[in-house]
Amino acid sequence: MEEKEMKISERAQEILETLWINIVQEKKETLSLGLAEREEAVSELLKGGYIELSEGEISLKEKGREEGEKIIRRHRLAERLLVDVLDLKKVAVHEIGCKFEHLILKEVEENVCTLLGHPKSCPHGKSIPPGRCCEKSAREVARVVTPLKDMEVKDRGTIAYLAINDKERLHKLIAMGVLPGLQIRMIQKFPSYVFQIGQSQFAIDKEMAEGIYVRLTKD
Repeated sequence: MEEKEMKISERAQEILETLWINIVQEKKETLSLGLAEREEAVSELLKGGYIELSEGEISLKEKGREEGEKIIRRHRLAERLLVDVLDLKKVAVHEIGCKFEHLILKEVEENVCTLLGHPKSCPHGKSIPPGRCCEKSAREVARVVTPLKDMEVKDRGTIAYLAINDKERLHKLIAMGVLPGLQIRMIQKFPSYVFQIGQSQFAIDKEMAEGIYVRLTKD
C-alpha cells in the first residue's frame, strides 16, 4: 500500500524549496535563514522530520530532501507550462510559478509533465528533477513509442506525449484536441499527414507529425 503523503503549509513548502536549492543544488551543508525556531512553519518542519536545527543553522533530513525535490519539480514544471503552453514571458513566470506550483497535485503533475514531453529543464535553464512518469516514458519509448510521421497508414495507438518546441504549433495541436492519452489512427501520409481522433480527422505537416509520439497498439 502506498504511504499517504503528509500535507504541509505553503510557507513550509517555500522554506523546503529554498533549502533544497541551497543545500542540494548548490552543495551547501547548512543554511542560516534568519528564522526563529518558534516560527510556525519551522516548527512544522521540525515536527514532521523534514529538517534539523542547530544554533540557527538549518539542515535537511532525508525526508526533507525528498519533499524539497518534489516541490522544485512542481515549481519548474509550472514555469514550463506557463511559458510553453500559456505563452507567458520568462521574466514573469517565477513569481507566478511560485503560486501555481501549490495548485499542481501529484496526479496532475504527471499529466502536465507528459503533456510537455517530459522536459529536462525550466525556462531559466535549471534542471527539472525527473519523476516516475519520466522513467516510465523512457522505458516505453525504447519499446513501443514512435513519432506519428513513422506510422503506417491504418496504424493506431495512444498519444504518449508531445515534443513540440514551437509554441504556435503546440497551441495548434492542443486546439485540435491532440492530447496525451487519446486514441489516434493514421489515415494518410501524402501529401500531408492525416490522422483521426474520435470522429474527427486532421491534416498536419511533417514537422508537426515529428513531434507527436504514439504508443502503438498491437493488432
